[in-house]
Amino acid sequence: MMEAADGLGLAGYYDYYDNPVKIMPTADGGLTAWRLDHRTGGWQAADDVIDEIVFAMGGDIFVRSADRFVQRVEEERGRYLKGDGPVFALYETVRAIDEQATAERRAYTPEEAALVAGIRRRTFVMFEEQLQRAGDPGADPTIAAS
Repeated sequence: MMEAADGLGLAGYYDYYDNPVKIMPTADGGLTAWRLDHRTGGWQAADDVIDEIVFAMGGDIFVRSADRFVQRVEEERGRYLKGDGPVFALYETVRAIDEQATAERRAYTPEEAALVAGIRRRTFVMFEEQLQRAGDPGADPTIAAS
């Protein structure tokens, strides 16, 4: 079934009702889903949404590239999580860039957009590595390299 799941393109990255969800193949050939937990920044098992995502595409379900998924996850983490340490300092940097652009009622400059995207790729890897060390089975820092 894993070959069938991969061949059909079912594994992947999604926005599910404005919440990042990833569906990944399992070792036994099935699929498993992980939804971002806004309280912790970690991953919650979400196998209950696989059928809805796979078979009811449309409405509030969108397919995302790995890069867009990383950006969305970090946008959410940066918005909802507070704390200390290097990851949170980088979230503050992005927040400052965003607040400046908002205050000036403009979109990011190309340089700001590139800086924010780079910071988010970096914080994604840092956060996912922390989650892995803590035993989060849904953590995968390699997505940022996709």
